[in-house]
Parts: sequence; C-alpha cells; structure tokens
Amino acid sequence: MHGFYGRMLIVDLSRKSFEIEAISDELLETYLGGKGIATRILLDKNPVGVDPLSEDNHLIFATGPLCGSRVWGSCRYGVFTKSPLTGFYVESYSGGKVPEAIDSAGFDAIVFKGRAGQPTVASIYPEGVRFFDATELWGADTFETEAEAKTRYRVERPEYGKPGAVVIGPAGEKLLRFAVIENDKWRSAGRGGVGAVMGSKLLKAVVFQGDRSRAQADPEGLAQYCKAFSKTGVENAGAKAYKALGTTMMVAIMNKAQAFPTEYWKSGVCDHWEKISGQRFHEEHDIKPSACAKCFMACGRLATIKKGRHKGLTIEGPEYETIYAFGGLCLIDEIEEIAYLNDLCDRFGMDTITTGNLCAFTIEAVRRGKVDYDIEYGNADKIAGLVEKIARREGIGDILAEGIIHAAQAWGLEDIAVHVKGMEPAGYDPRVMKGMGLAYGTSDRGACHLRTTFYKPELAGMTSADSIEGKAELLVDFEDRLNIFDTLILCRFYRDLYTWEELEKVISLVTGLPASRAELRAKAAKIASMTRKFNLREGLQPKDDRLPKRFHREVLATGHTLTSDEMERMLGEYYRARGWSENGMAVE
Repeated sequence: MHGFYGRMLIVDLSRKSFEIEAISDELLETYLGGKGIATRILLDKNPVGVDPLSEDNHLIFATGPLCGSRVWGSCRYGVFTKSPLTGFYVESYSGGKVPEAIDSAGFDAIVFKGRAGQPTVASIYPEGVRFFDATELWGADTFETEAEAKTRYRVERPEYGKPGAVVIGPAGEKLLRFAVIENDKWRSAGRGGVGAVMGSKLLKAVVFQGDRSRAQADPEGLAQYCKAFSKTGVENAGAKAYKALGTTMMVAIMNKAQAFPTEYWKSGVCDHWEKISGQRFHEEHDIKPSACAKCFMACGRLATIKKGRHKGLTIEGPEYETIYAFGGLCLIDEIEEIAYLNDLCDRFGMDTITTGNLCAFTIEAVRRGKVDYDIEYGNADKIAGLVEKIARREGIGDILAEGIIHAAQAWGLEDIAVHVKGMEPAGYDPRVMKGMGLAYGTSDRGACHLRTTFYKPELAGMTSADSIEGKAELLVDFEDRLNIFDTLILCRFYRDLYTWEELEKVISLVTGLPASRAELRAKAAKIASMTRKFNLREGLQPKDDRLPKRFHREVLATGHTLTSDEMERMLGEYYRARGWSENGMAVE
C-alpha cells in the first residue's frame, strides 16, 4: 500500500526478543498511520488501569506516511504511551534529523513492552533489533548518551544511512514523571513523562538505521507539488516570522496581549519582558536559524551566548515556552540565565514547562510558609539549584519529581496549583484567551497548547479572544485538522500552509487514498473518540476537563477573567460538536 510499510515491530525488553507483525491495509486506510495507528495499538495492547511505570505499559514510536518524502514539515516522529504524570493518554512529538533515521528502519510503528534486566540500548534496523548492555552509559547526560549511542551501537552495514538515536538522561533514569526523550541534542519529545516510561524499562537509548523508504502513489506529481509549495510557502508571513525570530517572537506578542503568565499565574504582563524578548536575544547574542530536515521555516535558534557568566554556551533555544516558564513564572530577567536553565534541563532530560512551573510553585509555597527552603523569585542560582535537586530526586526535589498534583497535596496547596489532569499549561493565560481555556480543558494529555494551537486564531483575530461565542465549533475544526497532522506526522508550524484542501492533495499524492475534507474529518473524529475512550477507561471524570478554580476566582489586574459558567458553556458545546454525552463521559 502506498505511503506505508505495513509492518509493526514488537520489542520485548524482558525477553530480549522481537516480532515483526503485519498491519492490515484496512487499519492503515482507517487511521492513516502515525497517531491513529499508535493510539489503536495502545488501546488494544495496554492492560486497563496499568501503572504507567510498570513493564506492562507499552511505549510506541511512530512515523507517518509522509516521513522520508519531499513533503515540507514532514521530518517528525511521535511517542505514545500512558503518562506517568497524568495517568492518562500521552502523545509527544519531536523533529530534527532523527525522524528520517527512524523511518529508514521500515516500520509504521515500533512497540516496546516489558523491562530490561539491566540498562539497555536497543538498535533497530529493518530486520529487527539488537540489544546492548548500556550499564556504562547509565547516569550520563543526554548529550553524551546520544553521541555514544550512535557510535557504539550502530549496525555496520554499508547500505544503511546515518544512524539516529533517541535517549534519556538522569531525569528519565530517576523516573521523574515529566522526563523527556531527547534527540539531535536539543530536540525533545517533551511533555507528559515519556522519558520516565523509557527509564522504567531501563531503556537508555534506541538507535535507528536502515535503507527502507515508503513507496509513493505519484512520485512525479509529489515532486512538482513540493516544488510549488516551497515557492509560495517561503513567502508566507508566518514562515518569514519564524525564520527571523523563531518562537521567541511570542514574548512580545503575548505581553502585548496581556496574556503572558507571570509570577506563578498572578499577572498577564511581565515588567521585564523586553529584557527576555526575542528581539533583545537576537541583538545581544550570536543567533542562527536552525531547521529540521525538509523545512524552510528554520524556527530553531542555534544560539551562542556572547556575554555574562554563561558566555560561550551554545544551545538551540530557548523556545518561547521555556522563556515564559522561567522568565515569566519565575521572574528571571536575564535571557542568558534562561538559556543556562534550558541547557541544564536538556542535559538532565526534563520538560522545561513543567520544571519552570514547579520552581515557581515552590517559591509560592515558601512565601506561604508551607515549605522551608531557600529560594526566591528572580534568583537564577537558587532556581538552578532546585532544578538539580529535582533531577536527582534530592530532598525537596523528590517531592517535586512526582509532579504538581503530588507536591500540591504534600504541601496543602491544591487551591493555587495550576494544572489540568496533572499537566501545567503553556504560556497563554486562559483568562485572556478563553479558547485556550477550552483547549487546555479538553486536551487528552492535560493542559496542552499544541493539540489545537488555538492561540493562533485568537491572536490572529479569527475569533475574539475575550468571547466564548463559536469557540467550540472553531476549536473542533482546528483539532480535527491537527489530528490529521499527527497521523501524517506534520509540524504544527505548517498549519497555515496545509489547509484542508492542501491536505487532500498531499495525502492523495503520497498514498493514493481518497481524502476529501469530509472523509478526513471523519477519520479525525474517529481518532479523537478513540483517544477519549482510552482516557475514560483509565478513570477520566468530568472534573478532569475543568480548569483550576483560581482561574475563575482570580481576576487579572487588567480585568480579564474566565468564569466557570463560560467554561461550562464552552465544554457543553464542545461535547455536542464531538457527538459525545452532555458531560463528555460517553463516546460512541
């Protein structure tokens, strides 16, 4: 079948064995690969109620039918499992160069089960798996691990391309519930604790290589399409903005919108925002655009710090979300210090959004007399010290390593803890951007900004940020289209370029499958309901779709608020649009 390998690799780490199973054309046509196939596998294979850190939780890597092709924005992979942070479904995606190495092994999905007897590296290639003892790498940071894994554990065959590796650092080994999986040094499958699931399986790294490629329905037509797409795409205003400043441009945009979360969600405006803005960052440091394979946007910032005590530090980043988490929530007013904290998190292998939120939450706990610990807003050294304690599970860090729900309960601060389903929101205050409130509440993996990227239509004026009228219907349209993105697997930043009409064209050229807008929306809705079913069977309750009460109780100084009645109305409209029961608890 065009666009697919029709193969799934099942890796049993307990037995050091593997099986290669066929994936039927019917399943591939129904779910289009990527998220669709991975979620179906997870629903079928995971035991109900399984402990996310037990050997029975499955960890799935997948690429989509566009990976390895000429399609722009297609060099991405996804990771799917049950989250140790939320106890629900989690999906996480990453780009770089590694996705094409993963794809060259020739599988639509790679499924890990069991637990190794010692630290292990699995080397994946078209014929199966080789297992290596990684005891010597246990404790190494992500940078060292990736470099060593690609050198030590590659399969030496001249026909294979360059190997790629996905790895965990000490945070994953210590089972931090928000540990990430890293690749290409600075790229992360970053949210929900997928790195902790790798760590629970004693899987230090996975190396991928091969010589396989996906057959295309119309290779010549696809080549012509991609050539024309790039000519128009590079002139797109959004593409130019990402290439110029990357996501750092959002610091200025969000402060202007008065929705930049500051001082642990007390304010929507940061007094020192200009000092940590993308403009200042680019003026004072050596910044070059950096791109994944098959990308003309180059949103990454390959930065070398030129001044201060971190002079000489090279990092791809920091991204907007890291700046908001440490610069806004923690009130750090030097971009160089935020870059350093980003580097620290990358080496340990921990999610910067959750880490920054937890640091700010700790500062609030200290201020309220709930915790005796030396830390304060704006003190980069003390915040860095807390990051290290969390990564190593030392003292107070052991409490925070379990996530916001555990820490809030331990300190009696559930009333101020900001999260949905145990995951902290991204840098968009829902009291200002009400559609983002709905996006946070309905996201299957917790308070996520990427499942719908609904900040885009609210900032662009496609819908009024302060109104709830029509929000649910528009959000479902965005969510459906981005569910198709995640089956393919496409980069979110191409959302303005791959409209429904363009998706129809590219899917037809690659797979030959019928792909009208109506057919694609039906597939997207099926995937949304399937994902919801997973969460319902894992214990999802109506309260889990709600926002923290303080978002309804506390009005920002600018007067912005999101009432509980407004949230309930949006949720009800969303459930109806999805065809679910009135409280979202029944799914056909």
